[in-house]
Amino acid sequence: MEKRQQVVRIQERVKQRQYRLTSHAERERGSDRITRREIEEAVLSHQAEVIESYPGDVRGRSCLVLGFTKGGGPLHMVCGLGAEELIIITVYRPDPEQWINWRLRRKTKL
Repeated sequence: MEKRQQVVRIQERVKQRQYRLTSHAERERGSDRITRREIEEAVLSHQAEVIESYPGDVRGRSCLVLGFTKGGGPLHMVCGLGAEELIIITVYRPDPEQWINWRLRRKTKL
């Protein structure tokens, strides 16, 4: 599936409130102090995009979505599109030390 098409499907599920957060996503959300409103803002932002795809993920096909809150803060969300709902596997505020423009992973030093 094309990345823009994935974003549209993800946004549709959020608009229809057909999504849930895994227990892992809830823990990460709490530790990064991310509200559900921020998650929805980021997913529904016109800047939302799929920056990585994981077609062979053991949890099922998923992707990494970058979106921005109304305050301009970036959020990363790993999302899986189930048959009936969107599953947000994890959500976090990306570390600028690990990401270039929030979209590209920095090479790690060995």
